[in-house]
Amino acid sequence: MHQTDNVSFKVPVKIRSSLISRLGSLGFVVAVGSSASFGEGPCDIYAKAGTPCVFAASTTRALYDTFSGPLFQVRDSASKKTKDIYPITRGGIANKASIDSFVKGKGSISLLYDQSPQKNHLPPSPRCNYLEAGLESDLSKGQTKLDGQTVMGIYITGASPADVWVSQRIKNVAYRNNAAKGTAKNNQAESMYMVVDGKRYSEPCCFSFGNGETTGNDDGNGTMESIYWGTNISWGGRGEGNGPWIAADLENGMYKSDKGGHTSNVSSPNNKTINVSYASLFLKGPSTDTFGIKAGDAQTGKLTTMWNGKRPTPNYFPKKLQGAVFLGTGGDGSPGGTGTFYEGVMTIGNPPDSIDNKVQENIVAAGYGRQISSVAPRYGDRAQVNVVYSPSRSIAVVEFDQSKAGRVDLEVVSLAGKRVATISAGERSAGTHQVTWDATKATNGLYALRLVQDGKASWSGQILIER
Repeated sequence: MHQTDNVSFKVPVKIRSSLISRLGSLGFVVAVGSSASFGEGPCDIYAKAGTPCVFAASTTRALYDTFSGPLFQVRDSASKKTKDIYPITRGGIANKASIDSFVKGKGSISLLYDQSPQKNHLPPSPRCNYLEAGLESDLSKGQTKLDGQTVMGIYITGASPADVWVSQRIKNVAYRNNAAKGTAKNNQAESMYMVVDGKRYSEPCCFSFGNGETTGNDDGNGTMESIYWGTNISWGGRGEGNGPWIAADLENGMYKSDKGGHTSNVSSPNNKTINVSYASLFLKGPSTDTFGIKAGDAQTGKLTTMWNGKRPTPNYFPKKLQGAVFLGTGGDGSPGGTGTFYEGVMTIGNPPDSIDNKVQENIVAAGYGRQISSVAPRYGDRAQVNVVYSPSRSIAVVEFDQSKAGRVDLEVVSLAGKRVATISAGERSAGTHQVTWDATKATNGLYALRLVQDGKASWSGQILIER
């Protein structure tokens, strides 16, 4: 019996324990793993608020409910060939099996795809003031679990300060698009968030993500607006405790409040140390003379406001944004920061706090660090799903409890993204029902199952067939 990541099912133990021998005698081996679709994604939430995503990238999952395009591209180090990596199902988790089938040894992440309609994809960074060139993130580093599935991260280890400031021409992992479309420019309002490994950070400048200079240079105060993560005090003073902290990297200062700039002799005690395994970091950039930063535990709980008030002085208002999208450095390419990035979004327009809270709830529900997949969906009126198997034929049966009447369909998709079958269960009343997929003629391989109720995904899983 081939096994994927552990999954909790409602199958009775006596059925589960006899499954291996029964299927083995048929020459039909099957394993099931969850690949939960999270319903409404962060960018669906922002769109409803009238502040749509103009950049949305993740190495872990789709950030729109219906997104089925590539999440990122990987490069095999030996052959130098590349391959696009898709979510297992629309709106779902990145398909690590697709990576494993392509990269046999060492590999890297060669491109981050923007899931938004703007298509502001992030290649390795071009040359900047303090960066000779951006390198690709090592695939073997930064891996974690998302709802029981192994997923990738953008893994960045900062260059030493001596190397950065003396030679000014460092190669390090970094991504950048200086020709981004639709992003905030000049004094336009925007917001952004990113999810990072809460245990990886450093003091030197800068592990940042957001809106930067298209020149790759320091073009002065207010010419960038991004999220900084780390323990730097030389460009903005201290927060509470020893850090790490979130700050707004606005150029020439990682601001934990309106105090800071190129000085360590200030304190922002309301900016609390963030001691979590996975951190969700939010920046609010309205067109007024204010800014806000919030942070939370990406695994549980609500956001904490670290600052919501005046912009620093001088010359930080009005903003002079240029609209590039960058990840892993400062706006001028300063490559001293350390961190691991999992997902990040930039919007046009500044949504209300209630929308930030909904996005945080979505991040928590995604399951960062969760070792065992949760088959039961977590949003709205959805099904509880169980998978059982026929002892006489190659049939997968999805059993579900429906709380109200509605149409139900089961979609089957191959690893290559080809739709293999759509099985309609038709209109079903409230109660327990089943829908089956006859896999007798299916070739060996990994398939995605997706249960759709009234046009919306309620559950998804993966099934491996070998004969």
